[in-house]
Amino acid sequence: MCGIVGIVSQSPVNESIYAALTLLQHRGQDAAGIVTIDDENRFRLRKANGLVSDVFRHEHMLRLQGNAGMGHVRYPTAGSSSVSEAQPFYVNSPYGVTLVHNGNLTNSVELKEKVFKTARRHVNTNSDSELLLNIFANHLDNIPQDHLDPQDIFYAVSKTHKDVRGAYACLAMIIGHGMVAFRDPFGIRPLVLGQREENGKTEYMFASETVALDVAGYEFVRDVAPGEAIYVTFEGELYARQCAESAVLNPCIFEYVYFARPDSIMDGVSVYAARVHMGERLGKKIAQEWRDELDNIDVVIPVPETSTDIALQISNVLNKPYRQGFVKNRYVGRTFIMPGQAQRISSVRRKLNTIKAEFKDKNVLLVDDSIVRGTTSEQIVNMARAAGAKKIYFASAAPEIRYPNVYGIDMPTKNELIAYDRSVEEIAKLIGVDKLIFQDLNALTESVQQENPAIKGFDCSVFTGEYITGDVTLEYLESIASQRNDSAKKNREKDATNLEIHNER
Repeated sequence: MCGIVGIVSQSPVNESIYAALTLLQHRGQDAAGIVTIDDENRFRLRKANGLVSDVFRHEHMLRLQGNAGMGHVRYPTAGSSSVSEAQPFYVNSPYGVTLVHNGNLTNSVELKEKVFKTARRHVNTNSDSELLLNIFANHLDNIPQDHLDPQDIFYAVSKTHKDVRGAYACLAMIIGHGMVAFRDPFGIRPLVLGQREENGKTEYMFASETVALDVAGYEFVRDVAPGEAIYVTFEGELYARQCAESAVLNPCIFEYVYFARPDSIMDGVSVYAARVHMGERLGKKIAQEWRDELDNIDVVIPVPETSTDIALQISNVLNKPYRQGFVKNRYVGRTFIMPGQAQRISSVRRKLNTIKAEFKDKNVLLVDDSIVRGTTSEQIVNMARAAGAKKIYFASAAPEIRYPNVYGIDMPTKNELIAYDRSVEEIAKLIGVDKLIFQDLNALTESVQQENPAIKGFDCSVFTGEYITGDVTLEYLESIASQRNDSAKKNREKDATNLEIHNER
């Protein structure tokens, strides 16, 4: 789950891209990168492991010259955390093309073979984003004329759609031509378009979420449609075309539950409003199913921060006091998107601390957005008990997550998911709560559709095991489980570290 941004302007874009990436930092904390095109038609690139504020120093910003550029924050779901797999990626043929990508391809193995044998291109990393870049660049290379017009760009995107499968929201820059944004035919990952007027000219910006537009001074225009490509020349001309067959919007439901910022609007949905609706529906379910227990609940406490709006609405429905029982250290990353189990475990205690007076001798209803591996939930429950809670009730704003995600969220193996093949009672016992309740899937999807009824379907594969791209097999799931479980990640991180140490020598 990465964050991407791209700007075509009449003035330097480095500071605007930097500011936008800081607003998208919640989407990836592993690495960051910015690429610009300078006055001599050369790419200027800086990328490294770490947070945006750590990767880009004053000297780097000075070198990132140019009026067009793209940025990326990485949350790794494939490959390793080696800096070599940080984005943007670049190829020099044709013209010079660079790309950033949010999502995950489900046919990477066959794509790599096709790139090598048919296109005679070399892919130097395990990143599916580099594969995607080479597929797109190869289709550009097959266009006979030297100068590309918008129809040529759309042709290359159409051919790319036919080759690749999975989830992808992409931005690409082509030296001497312009920037193109495109989104997979299901619109699984978000991508928005913004614009502003400067000195009588229109400047354009693309980003994963609208909050990135806000900080750079761009007004939201619309979402990039599923299967659509929007091409902006470096002179500021904009062209758009539908480039996929049978495109239909099925956004990832987990964007609204957890990943996106509450102040974003994606596919016509206010994330904040959707979460308020989630709290309304979950509160009603609690009131109905726990009617005999309601008198025992003394206080409603959210697990910071995604669930705060949900918990507040639950407290209103139940007519129970709402309290902030946890203080969050804002300088520790989101534990769910940390790459290894040991790192997730050690970070929870550094991330949260209890206000003991809100727990002591009370029966507490804890509210969280979801329960994934259960690691964080168990530790939070232990902290609440240590602070003096008598009974702990737990409510999840999302249904049970029982299946791996293959579209860019790090839920790679079912055996790492606490809800897989377990009942609600078994899950409650494992995380140590007295009573546990989950949101119904229909209630979750209705909470989002309440803001935009035009959305008829979602990617809900982590709850249902039904993958909307229709190409996910048991063999594929077993393959990614072996590649992406915590043990495999640990070995890849060790190999990547050894390689980088060797290179430094």
